[in-house]
Amino acid sequence: MTGQSEAGSPWRGVSERDWNNWRWQLSHGLREPASLPVEVWGQGAAPDGIARVTANYPLCVTPYYLSLMGQGGLQDPIALQCVPQVRELDMDISCEPDPLREEAAMPVPALVHRYTDRCLVMVTRQCAVHCRHCNRKRRWKRGGDSVEQIDIGRMVEYVSSNRKIREVIFSGGDPLIWSDGKLDALLGAFRAIPHVEILRIGSRIPVVMPMRITRALCRIFKRHRPVWFNTQFNHASEITPESARACEMLLEAGIPVSNQSVLLRGVNDTLETMKDLLYGLQRVSVRPYYLFQCEPVTGAAHFMTEINIGIAMMKQIWRECSGLCQPAYVLDTADGRGKVPLTVHSSLSSGGLA
Repeated sequence: MTGQSEAGSPWRGVSERDWNNWRWQLSHGLREPASLPVEVWGQGAAPDGIARVTANYPLCVTPYYLSLMGQGGLQDPIALQCVPQVRELDMDISCEPDPLREEAAMPVPALVHRYTDRCLVMVTRQCAVHCRHCNRKRRWKRGGDSVEQIDIGRMVEYVSSNRKIREVIFSGGDPLIWSDGKLDALLGAFRAIPHVEILRIGSRIPVVMPMRITRALCRIFKRHRPVWFNTQFNHASEITPESARACEMLLEAGIPVSNQSVLLRGVNDTLETMKDLLYGLQRVSVRPYYLFQCEPVTGAAHFMTEINIGIAMMKQIWRECSGLCQPAYVLDTADGRGKVPLTVHSSLSSGGLA
């Protein structure tokens, strides 16, 4: 799909060279409700209250990702994931800004160490797209990293001093916002630690800005193998020729690509929608790894489904779909249990969490 060439597209005059340049996509990201195409709002104007939403949870979306939006207005699965909605301001006492207690598990700033053998390094606050269901909405700020200095040196020192850490996960924000040179240095710094065996990258870039995945970037990843790559496709409409090509380049470089979807009300919470997504991932050789129950994060309560709905859907998928299409349906927790499987036999399925 090349959104800039479609009739009526606000980007129809953009050259193909610019459109396929990730730096152009990033620099032309839409950050104000008034900058969104009139079709997004249906009546051509942002609803009352949207300014209050973006004051708390800023808008940020690439032209590419917004171009995937269909004709469903604000109820389109792409729009639901990237367009601010007044419902984000609804108060829900079951939700909190940091549901996984990440801030309490940071021995050094921006490094989360919740599990003995692995840690998570948040290298930036910046993303190409602010996903409205994000469990780190608390970290969204205008101006990227201007409010936080990322001290990679301290992180390397911490990991070097903890010999039980064998895996380092790079997240954010999105680490692929960084330049090739900075990413090469980042991966190299942790690869040089003798007891670090695995580097893992968590990034939604193949979905929201796939032109960032280049041959040069893949050569960097290949140089630091073993590198594992986790991304997040949530709907089949996100699987485009561009995103498939990005995943293919990673795979050709010897980088396994897995998918971690989030179960989102109105986006992928029906059997047919989820099957379309899982079958689409299999066709592009991306392994469905996890399906996360949407976490109770402040500003995202409207995305949460009941656990029994997810279990019933997964029960059908287990019956009808190839094992290669079946992710583990899990609930991430902050109480030391980690990722709890949500299955027909799970104690959580009838324990008041529905």
